[in-house]
Amino acid sequence: MGVYDFNVKDMSGAEVSLKDYSGKVLLIVNTATLCGFTPQYGGLQDIYNKLNEKGLEILDFPCNQFGNQAPGTEDEIHTFCTGRFGITFKQFAKVEVNGENAAPLYKYLTSNTAFAGFDKEHELSPILDKMLSEADPEYKNKPDIKWNFTKFLIDRQGNLVKRFEPTVDLAVVEKAIEELI
Repeated sequence: MGVYDFNVKDMSGAEVSLKDYSGKVLLIVNTATLCGFTPQYGGLQDIYNKLNEKGLEILDFPCNQFGNQAPGTEDEIHTFCTGRFGITFKQFAKVEVNGENAAPLYKYLTSNTAFAGFDKEHELSPILDKMLSEADPEYKNKPDIKWNFTKFLIDRQGNLVKRFEPTVDLAVVEKAIEELI
C-alpha cells in the first residue's frame, strides 16, 4: 500500500484520488490558520513557486485538532490563506490526523514514520515539549502527529520518503524536495 491508494476530499467535499498525483513529488502538510507556525504558509508558497514546474505538488490539509487553531469553514480557511499568503497550492477538506477519526491517509503516514523530534534551536520547541510531555510523558515514542505543519515527503512513485516536524527549517525541507525532483 502507498499514498496513491488513498482518496481524500477536496474543499467542496468531492473525492480526489491521490493517483491523480502519480509522477509528482508531494509534500503533504496538516495546517492551521491561527498557529505560531502559520507563517510557514509563505515559505511553502515560495517553495511551490520554485519547484511546481519541476513536479512538486503541496497538498494542504487543514486540521483543527491542535488548540482549535484551524477554526472556520474550508472556504474561510482558503480565503485567509490566499489573501494573507497568496497560496496557490491545493487545499483539501479539514481532516483529523490523530485518533479514531483520523483520515486514512494520515493513519498510513503516521503508521509508517516515527516522530522525528523537534529542532532544539527553534524557539517554539521548548514550549511544545513542555506542553506535550505534561499531557503524555511518552509522547516522543509515539508516531502520532504532534502539532500543526507536520510535513510528509512523497517521491514520484508514491513512496513515503521523510517526515518533517513543524520546527524543521523550510530550507531543509526544500533541499530534500530538490533531491527528488
